[in-house]
Amino acid sequence: MLRHTRLAGESAEYLAAREELRLAEIDLMRHREKVAARRRALPQGPPVDDYVFIEGPADLDAGDTPLREVGLSGLFTAPERPLIVYHLMYGKLQTAPCPMCTLWIDGFNGIAHHVARNADFVIAAAADPPALRQHARNRGWHRLRLLSCGDSTFKYDLGSEDEDGEQDSTLSVFTRDGDGTIRHFYSTHPRMADDIDQRGIDLLAPVWHLLDLTPQGRGDWYPNLDY
Repeated sequence: MLRHTRLAGESAEYLAAREELRLAEIDLMRHREKVAARRRALPQGPPVDDYVFIEGPADLDAGDTPLREVGLSGLFTAPERPLIVYHLMYGKLQTAPCPMCTLWIDGFNGIAHHVARNADFVIAAAADPPALRQHARNRGWHRLRLLSCGDSTFKYDLGSEDEDGEQDSTLSVFTRDGDGTIRHFYSTHPRMADDIDQRGIDLLAPVWHLLDLTPQGRGDWYPNLDY
């Protein structure tokens, strides 16, 4: 078994602490796998409406028209494939794109072609198509399917928008039965509890995990749209 390789100059104190950390990391990995197994074992979710989205051309550089309507059912490309929807905080009261959402979606764009081997994946926002697509062009999101849902109750019904129009980033997973019934399987939010305001979906972005490997950790750093 490969263990921590001892480097020149490491003290016995450092080695002992590093071994304790390694064992704690193993425990964390095993617990994370148990949680993932419990998620997969969730009972059948409730049926949901066939929400209608607005979509522009597949090629971001082809302009913003023509626009077309596509139902939630039309986002499934094959039987037995799950559908993952990331709710981008942009549109309505959220007049500027959320920097944190943008960080996550920057990462999704880089791995979308890998996810597509196993699941369908889209980005949905309340922003109108031209605004959403311009932000996507600014960020280079050429691998992602972008949908506007500002005219539907999709975000409200799935818990990413409240009665006042305030938004929260959310990730939802749907399945489709053999008879075409669409079901909600799972949704998660960054705000998981009163004392967990931003970290509920940390596992979806490697940025935090890389920073957590450093001596200073992530600190109070927050992403911006100016880089």
